[in-house]
Amino acid sequence: MNNSALRWRSGLWWLLPSLALAVLLGFEIDWGRRMHRLPDPPPAIEARPLSPALLPEYKIDGGLAARAETVNRTLFNPTRRPAPALAADGGKKQLQRGQFLLTGTTVAGDRSIAFLKEVAGGKSRTVRQGEQINGMLVAEVKPDRVRLTLGDESEELVLKVAVGPRTTIAPPPPPVSGVAPSPTAPATALMPQAPAATPTATDAAQILEQRRRAGRNAAEAARTVPAAQPPGFGGAPATGAPPAGMPASAEPSWNDVYERMRQGVAPPTK
Repeated sequence: MNNSALRWRSGLWWLLPSLALAVLLGFEIDWGRRMHRLPDPPPAIEARPLSPALLPEYKIDGGLAARAETVNRTLFNPTRRPAPALAADGGKKQLQRGQFLLTGTTVAGDRSIAFLKEVAGGKSRTVRQGEQINGMLVAEVKPDRVRLTLGDESEELVLKVAVGPRTTIAPPPPPVSGVAPSPTAPATALMPQAPAATPTATDAAQILEQRRRAGRNAAEAARTVPAAQPPGFGGAPATGAPPAGMPASAEPSWNDVYERMRQGVAPPTK
């Protein structure tokens, strides 16, 4: 009994998962209603050559000559008027002068570049020697001019440089006889005026020495002057006395002061 019970239980363990899987599969296929048989493949079709029928060529009755007016007055022209006849280009092109102004050039070795400006629009153009601009050939580029050619004609554009007024120096006036010529004033317009030099210690010492030397010379010159005689001696007027007819000065002269100092007399005070 025990062995049969164990076998029965082990069989149930395998049977229950199988039943659950079968129920799930039945739900998925709607118990067989969703299963359809595939249709039979179609029979093979044999390829046959096809020759399409072409439309007959369109022809105008009488040709284009019979519809010349219609061709001339086309519907695509708003005015419905014939197009103007083009003039036969039998002559040579002429050079139109005055199209450009030369604003600058660059000439460095083999590189020759010209900077042009259109007169009409003001647009700046840069061309090299040998290039073409508006049908004209840049034949030559020089530092101050450019030559444009078209066939046998040529135009030369010259670089305009603004030149300022020329500065001239007036000649000095002729010297007058008997009068020393005055030193010519420096041309301030041509040479900038040099700033005033600041006196140095050496210059100050030289100036002081010159003043001392001038003082010693004045003292030596004063010693050589003879002593003044006393007033009334020999009928000579006193030194420093004013001439007749002129009022006496309130202040003594320098000679009076010097003579009084030599004689040991104190100078009068105010």
